[in-house]
Amino acid sequence: MAESIIWSQEALDDIDGIAEFISRDSLHYAQQVVERLFELGDAIVEHPKAGRIVPEFENADIRERFLYSYRLIYEIRASEICVLAVIHGKRLLETD
Repeated sequence: MAESIIWSQEALDDIDGIAEFISRDSLHYAQQVVERLFELGDAIVEHPKAGRIVPEFENADIRERFLYSYRLIYEIRASEICVLAVIHGKRLLETD
């Protein structure tokens, strides 16, 4: 089982962008979404394989969990979980 979670700079930038977008309508809701994204990250450490395999990669170690309309994409590593990106569910991933 993974012992810790690492948030990539790209994932943190994604969260900042999400918060900025939502805050145009509601600062409260933006804060709530950000808090829940980080809570989801903590929950992933406990059950990393609960997320589905990301269809674009077909790699059992790259998985995703959903929160509202966002995909939290992470990689299971030997002793840690690395959150790779947080994207809108309608956005396609580039696999390069």
